[in-house]
Amino acid sequence: MPRKCKLTGKGPLTGNHVSHSKRHVKRVQRPNLKKKRIFVPELGRFVRLKLSTRALRTLNKKGLMTYLKDEGLSLREVTI
Repeated sequence: MPRKCKLTGKGPLTGNHVSHSKRHVKRVQRPNLKKKRIFVPELGRFVRLKLSTRALRTLNKKGLMTYLKDEGLSLREVTI
């Protein structure tokens, strides 16, 4: 399973770790992902999602169904 947020699509970034002597070594910056169980009042049930903490903050503000509607996603596409 890829390390990717199901809602925002945020994934790992690659870059260089640069030391004091200016040596470049490849590194990966992974997104802060959490597996959460979110209650959806419109459906009356819980849904499991793998999402970034930024998306979790947005869900707390808007609600899951409103967020999915705004992004043009379905519930089936984002559940684990």
